[in-house]
Amino acid sequence: QVEMIESGGGLVQSGGSLRLSCTASRRTDNMFFMAWFRQATGSEREFVAGITWSGERRFYKEFFESRSTISKDNAKNTVYLQMNRLKPEDTGVYYCASARRFTYFKRPGEYDLWGQGTQVTVSS
Repeated sequence: QVEMIESGGGLVQSGGSLRLSCTASRRTDNMFFMAWFRQATGSEREFVAGITWSGERRFYKEFFESRSTISKDNAKNTVYLQMNRLKPEDTGVYYCASARRFTYFKRPGEYDLWGQGTQVTVSS
């Protein structure tokens, strides 16, 4: 059983930064594409950022493209999401997920494995 565990969430003031981490217990062939999603209360889960395991391709949601960086450390099986200039509307539970492809990377249904999520709260 492969697990992915997120960490790094917390309470931060508007304009602050956080770095989320997602560590997989081991790498599998399904982990071609790694992504972060977020879900605010009462809203659907939405794509935030993603990266291929090779690191060659990266994708960002428009609202995050200038404020975040996704990266990974293959030796540690860990994906990071550095978030800067955070806003109250960034509040939500952030999940990492893995998929076998990135053709439809914005669709939650494309992902095989999910972490348990980490809460990010941005105060105004």
